[in-house]
Amino acid sequence: MSAPGAALLTRQPLSGGGGKNLAMQLLLAVVSSGYGVGAALGWGSEELADFMGDFGLSAAGLLAAVSCFTYARAIDSRERPAWLLFAFSSLMGGCGNAVWGWYEVVLGQSVPKPSIADFAFLCFAPPAIVGLLVLAKRPVTRAGWVCLGLDSWLIGGSLLTLSWSLALAHAARTAQTGAPGSVPRAALSLAYPLLDIALVSMVLVLHFRRSETNRSAVNTAIAALSLTVLSDALFTSPLLSAEYQSGQLLDAGWFAGSLLLAYAPWGARRSQAGQPLPDPAARARAAERPHSRPITGSLPALTPYLAAAVCTLGILYNVVDGRKVDRVVVFTGCTVVLALVIRQGIMLLDNIALTQELAQKENHFRSLVQGSSDVIMIAAPTGTLRYVSPAAAGVYGREAEELVGTELAALIHPDDLGRVVHEVRRFLAAPPAEEPTTRIECRFESGDGEWLNVESTVNRHQGGLILNSRDVTERVRLQAQLQHSAEHDALTDLPNRALFTRRVRQALTGRRAGDHSTAVLFIDLDGFKAVNDTIGHQAGDELLVEAAHRLQDSVRAGDTAARLGGDEFAALILGDGGRDRSAREYQVHEIADRLRTTLSQPYRIAGSEVRVAASIGVAFADPGITPSDLMRNADLAMYRAKAGGKNRVEMYAPQMQAEVVRKAELAGRLRTALHDGEFALLHQPVVSLATGEISAVAAQARWRSAQGILFTPAEFLRVAEQSDGGGGGGGGHGGSGGQVAVPDASRTAELGRWLLEEAVVQAADRHRAGHDVPVAVRMTAQRLLDRSMPLASVEALLTRHGLPSGALVLELAVSDPRVPFDDLERRLAALRRLGVLIALDGFGSGYAAISALRRLPVDMLKLDRGLVEGVVESPRLHKITAGLLRIANDLGMQSAAEGVDLPEQVLALRAMGCTHGQGMAFSGPLDEYRLRRALVRGTFPVPGGVVQPALAGGSSGGSMVIHRGSHNETPVPPA
Repeated sequence: MSAPGAALLTRQPLSGGGGKNLAMQLLLAVVSSGYGVGAALGWGSEELADFMGDFGLSAAGLLAAVSCFTYARAIDSRERPAWLLFAFSSLMGGCGNAVWGWYEVVLGQSVPKPSIADFAFLCFAPPAIVGLLVLAKRPVTRAGWVCLGLDSWLIGGSLLTLSWSLALAHAARTAQTGAPGSVPRAALSLAYPLLDIALVSMVLVLHFRRSETNRSAVNTAIAALSLTVLSDALFTSPLLSAEYQSGQLLDAGWFAGSLLLAYAPWGARRSQAGQPLPDPAARARAAERPHSRPITGSLPALTPYLAAAVCTLGILYNVVDGRKVDRVVVFTGCTVVLALVIRQGIMLLDNIALTQELAQKENHFRSLVQGSSDVIMIAAPTGTLRYVSPAAAGVYGREAEELVGTELAALIHPDDLGRVVHEVRRFLAAPPAEEPTTRIECRFESGDGEWLNVESTVNRHQGGLILNSRDVTERVRLQAQLQHSAEHDALTDLPNRALFTRRVRQALTGRRAGDHSTAVLFIDLDGFKAVNDTIGHQAGDELLVEAAHRLQDSVRAGDTAARLGGDEFAALILGDGGRDRSAREYQVHEIADRLRTTLSQPYRIAGSEVRVAASIGVAFADPGITPSDLMRNADLAMYRAKAGGKNRVEMYAPQMQAEVVRKAELAGRLRTALHDGEFALLHQPVVSLATGEISAVAAQARWRSAQGILFTPAEFLRVAEQSDGGGGGGGGHGGSGGQVAVPDASRTAELGRWLLEEAVVQAADRHRAGHDVPVAVRMTAQRLLDRSMPLASVEALLTRHGLPSGALVLELAVSDPRVPFDDLERRLAALRRLGVLIALDGFGSGYAAISALRRLPVDMLKLDRGLVEGVVESPRLHKITAGLLRIANDLGMQSAAEGVDLPEQVLALRAMGCTHGQGMAFSGPLDEYRLRRALVRGTFPVPGGVVQPALAGGSSGGSMVIHRGSHNETPVPPA
């Protein structure tokens, strides 16, 4: 069901209830009017008049009795006894009229006096009086009960004085004549008005002291009883009592009173249930009206004086008429005056007590207001301050007397005034019951001209406002500081990643949503890690701060420069709305290149000059792109700039993302290859350049594809290098050599363990078959120092498979300057004690070649393939390679060259003193079957024939013989 439909359904019962209530009111008016018209016209016949005057009134009374009784059973409150008494009172009235009709209509006789009907009529007033007392608001003190009794006597005594003067004195004198039957008739004549006077007194008292519960029903019942009492008073008056006959117009008052009492509980309740809720504007207007009307609220206080006035009228009537003042009037008047004096005394004592209590409360609240640290202000409906508490001097720096009479709007900051006025108007228009208070925060002007952040709790007060204000400037400053800290980098004070992402999101939405010339720049400082490692982290922090200042000064006012973390920065270049994409790309590329140049200028840190470069990636806001995708594209472009040589600007292209997806797929395949048994181990022979004999074999891992082909594409190697990889084998030709790794450290370690163990297992099998050639396994220094491969595991591996001493060669690759050489030296010394030979891989290139040669216990030097490839064509490389080989010869070490693919390279290296070679000039990587066949053959043909070694450090045979000496000093070459 829709919301409008549901709202319509919820309003239908209310509308229907209001319609039924109106119908009942119309029916009540029509029936009462019809009865009155019939009574005025005499009903057409004397018999019908008697019937309607007797049984019609009886039926109305019985209807009222049933209605009140049913309502009393339906409710559960303190009102139930009152409605039960009203039901009994109506029942007595109905029974009295029924008895009257029995005599007049059924028996055709005059009603005797007294009769059972008189008894029933006399039982009408007492239950009604008690019921009205039940509905009255109960006093809470003894003085209140006394005042209630006095008020009742003041009203009743005054009415008794007036009634006695007008009619009751005559009835009393008639009773004193002593005529037969006069006494009962006189008693009845006195009883009716006296009970009516008591009932009228209760009606008036209840009107002034009625409870707020079910007020509509109580008012209707009071109106019904008042109409009945009025009819009784007219009936007992000397003018009508002698000439009264059933069915006359006087019966219409009793009839209408009974119907109104029958309608009172049900019609009033339907009216309350069916009354539609007023609109907010009507509720606001009703809330602005005073809760008590002056005239109605003062009537209870005037009651004693009105009673004294009525009593005085009764006495004056007797005096003016020349009659002797009756003793009853004098006695009643005296008691009324005495009650008036007593009541006034009680009121005087109450007023004194209330005045003292009010003064005490006023002093109490004055102390609270004046001693409060909050500023309490009272503003008139015009906005003028009428009162300001003394705390204003400490909070605002202005005396309270100075602020009194000032316009409230003059104290509020102009930028906040509109918002405050709107909130005040909304608050005053809201119903007080729903929103008794509101809270406003704005800036107030202090005595010294500064603007203070003030929080005020606002209440209504006689059309104006009461403001309870406090200074929250420090809290606002702290919140602003916390907000700034949450959105800015602590070191450089630039926006952090969270704020930068929000700025990018804002640039891609709103009025800039269609501007696709907005660009994001990701910036990375090349060489920053070296600064941290060489001159310390403090210097690195100073460099970052200076770089942030340069970046902030280089972007436009509307753009955003941010630090994302570490040495990574970013810049948001807002678009200019232009449609020429190529011109915008050229402009942004110039901005990025200017930033690169600025950030690459030398930095003066700790008294020394430091240089770093900047690699910048640029991505544009293509249609429909999200902030995360835009930032990812800039990040990819930045990494492409670093991979392309660093210190350059790279624009994002869609193929970059495709390459990332392809590498991710490749990484996923590499993760499962090891566990699925897709890796195989090949070996490439290491051959003596002098004799052609196989001196060792280099283990190399290969990945077996789904078609059974073994391959190591170069892209696998790049994935491994970019993923903290390590572990592999020796080199080859055309991508046949190198290493294979998985793109995370755990997978890399797992592959390294598999490669080492598989190489040892196969080498042990070959030794048992009689092929005593060492196996060489390539390993990075980081992998060797990894805690997951302790020394005990290598010793246990060699022992478990029975590999003899000198049969395992670890080719150590040292390319990271952060490698701790002390730890590495201790690790290699322990391995050499186990009989493991150490070869320094990649000698002649990289950072650590000379340092490693100087400090580490190395048994063999392995030339980098970059030196070997150009040794024939380049005289410069020829001299460098010859020099390195001379160093190895002077240290008494053997040497091996990787990537020896051509016969000319074999001849050149052998002439320079290189002892061993590995490459396609002899053999590529071989599986186990082909390797054993090559070992059985034992030699490969050597270009230029077999020659005797010319170096004293070499061996006369073809096997790899390692001459070990001290590594703390250079040994003297043998003669």
